[in-house]
Amino acid sequence: MRRSPLAALVLGLLHVYLAQANFAPHFFDNGVGSTNGNMALFSLPEDTPVGSHVYTLNGTDPEGDPISYHISFDPSTRSVFSVDPNFGNITLVEELDREREDEIETVISISDGLNLVAEKVVILVTDANDEAPRFIQEPYIIRVPENTPAGSSIFKVHAEDKDTGSGGSVTYFLQLVPTLQNLHSSKFTIDRHSGVLRLQAGATLDYEKSRAHFITVVAKDGGGRLRGADVVFSTTTTVTINVEDVQDMAPIFVGTPYYGYVYEDTLPGSEVLTVVAIDGDRGKPNHILYRLLNESDGIFEINETSGAISVLQSPAQLRREVYELHVQVTEVNSPGSSAAQATVPVTIRIVDLNNHPPTFYGESGPQNKFELSMFEHPPQGEILRGLKITVNDSDQLLAIEVNTPEKFSSTADIVIQLLDTNDNVPKFTSHYYIARIPENAPGGSNVVAVTAMDPDTGPWGKVQYSIYGTGSDLFLIHPSTGLIYTQPWASLDAESTSRYNFYVKAEDMDGRYSLAEVFVTLLDVNDHYPQFVQSVQEKIMVLGTPLKIEATDQDAEEPNNLVDYSITHAEPVNVFDIDEHTGEIRLKNSIRSLEALRNITPSGDYSWSLQVQAKDRGSPSFSTTALLKIDITDTERLSRGSMAAFLIQTKDNPMKAVGVLAGVMAIVVAITVLISTATFWRNKRSNKVLPVRRVLRRRPSPAPHTVRIEWLKFKRAKAASKFILKEDPPNENCNNSSVGVMVPPRAPALPPPPKMASSMVVQQTVPTVSGSLTPQPSQQLPTPKPLGGPVQSSLVSELKQKFEKKSLGNKAYV
Repeated sequence: MRRSPLAALVLGLLHVYLAQANFAPHFFDNGVGSTNGNMALFSLPEDTPVGSHVYTLNGTDPEGDPISYHISFDPSTRSVFSVDPNFGNITLVEELDREREDEIETVISISDGLNLVAEKVVILVTDANDEAPRFIQEPYIIRVPENTPAGSSIFKVHAEDKDTGSGGSVTYFLQLVPTLQNLHSSKFTIDRHSGVLRLQAGATLDYEKSRAHFITVVAKDGGGRLRGADVVFSTTTTVTINVEDVQDMAPIFVGTPYYGYVYEDTLPGSEVLTVVAIDGDRGKPNHILYRLLNESDGIFEINETSGAISVLQSPAQLRREVYELHVQVTEVNSPGSSAAQATVPVTIRIVDLNNHPPTFYGESGPQNKFELSMFEHPPQGEILRGLKITVNDSDQLLAIEVNTPEKFSSTADIVIQLLDTNDNVPKFTSHYYIARIPENAPGGSNVVAVTAMDPDTGPWGKVQYSIYGTGSDLFLIHPSTGLIYTQPWASLDAESTSRYNFYVKAEDMDGRYSLAEVFVTLLDVNDHYPQFVQSVQEKIMVLGTPLKIEATDQDAEEPNNLVDYSITHAEPVNVFDIDEHTGEIRLKNSIRSLEALRNITPSGDYSWSLQVQAKDRGSPSFSTTALLKIDITDTERLSRGSMAAFLIQTKDNPMKAVGVLAGVMAIVVAITVLISTATFWRNKRSNKVLPVRRVLRRRPSPAPHTVRIEWLKFKRAKAASKFILKEDPPNENCNNSSVGVMVPPRAPALPPPPKMASSMVVQQTVPTVSGSLTPQPSQQLPTPKPLGGPVQSSLVSELKQKFEKKSLGNKAYV
């Protein structure tokens, strides 16, 4: 079947479109818990640090084209994340707070440059323990009756924690702080889970003892993780408990004891006195009612509300001088409750009419002024001797009459003149006096003025000053003014003694005194020049190593004793640098070899002369110069000979070289003495001959065939030394013919010189001799032919001479 031209055209276009189609990229979906893919079901803790890499977007393009990643947020929200477009790494750029935002919506996209695929994802913000509990409905102020039973719940506190899990659970406990306002906080307890505050078992409240309690309640969460660490948060609040008063106290009388007086002109119905009582419960006091328990035959009555006692009869009708009344008060309570009561006695005295004023009498009759003198501070209860006062009143009254219409009274002046005593000690205005004077102050200079006060009068208040102590030798004090000044001959020196400390004494005429301490500090003056150890110094400088010159300033303080160094003269000038603070001298950085120095050394011998100045920092400043001769060498020249190196190194310090040489000589002498002593004792022991000896001659070992002539000479020359002396033990029971006969020992005969033949082996046997020393006849050996020229002959002659000397020494015992 033939296609129409139109169908063929459509089919061709379709083929071209499919050939040019480009499929869109897509994200990988890696599921829950993955940190790589499309962020599906991704969660992030709220305490994740800003700047952390939290996720990686990952996807692919069907055609394998390069892809890029993007992330975007709603304009009304925060941009919490940023993404690397090439690698898809997502970074946290804003702090997270689950309590404010527990979900984050964002749009992620992937693009191959032609197609863009976007997905909306929700990131869950998980909790971290970053919130502290918070009390709600503060402040906590409650009122509790004082008769609340023990164990009763009185209040409930509540705190909330916005965290979840254990970090959001809250427990409560009391924090006991022993303060004056919280002495009774142990009366309360709190339920750790519910926050219910209770009065402890066995505890009671008392309004009269404590009207308020302040309790500190702590709310603590269950703890959790925050930034990788376990943390627990807590908060506190104060609960104020005001105790309410209840009626549990009896009434209290005020102004006791009660006394009243009835005079001869008192009218019936007149008020004698008033009794006052109050409710012992001050929080909510009740009304008080008064009544007399004994009516006293109708003579007195009391107002039940005011407590005023009145007399009902005239004084002429009263038969007694004193009446004892008993007043009872009762609280007015609510109906059905018991009323508290209290009782007080009242004394009422009947007195005559007051119509005579009292009169004061002295030793000479009536008078209204009395004078005497006495010393101050008398002991308590001392009688005022010389003051005799009597009072006379025709009426039956006291010296001053009270509660009468006339109220007659008399007055008299008593003048007491107090005499001063020495009851005060002079006191300085300060316990310490601190003074500073320059060290160059001349003799007689003022230092500091001290002051002491004595409030006594007359001679007791006059103060004399004196000083004493270790540091007072250079100072004087004016005995009256307290001015301290230096001795006329005093010469102060801060470098030898910079501080003086002594005591000043203030004493009155009676010997009462007090002390104060004086501290005098000498201010340093720049009066010393910097000093070099030597004015001319010779130094060795190893190429590449600095040398140091040092000067000291004897001033006591900075900056007077700080020294700066400089090179004042050098030819040529551009060879050395000096550290102005340490005095280290170095070659210029451009000079690195001796060859470079050769061209600038004036005489070509690597030696320089420098003039170095040491200058202090005082004002005015002093300076000193020293001439420094420097020989320059390098490590190669030093390594050519140890002795030369040593001499170079000790050139600046000759005593060091002398010390080393003296030490070497002492070691040599000690070794020589030890060797000489050992030789002396060895010879002394070898020369000692006992009465009876036995000589043992050891069999020599066969000599090897060798051509070492020197060794053979030495071996055979030692033949005489093979005689070993051993002492026979004495035998007292042995009948020996030699008993009592002392045979003097004789030295063994000198063996002949050994035969020097390389092809023969010489063997000698020494017989054992017991009881005496008898030399064996020596075997004559043929004289060896000289081998090796005059050297071997001289060795043989020398050995022969040694044997002859030893033989002569042994003969001395014969």
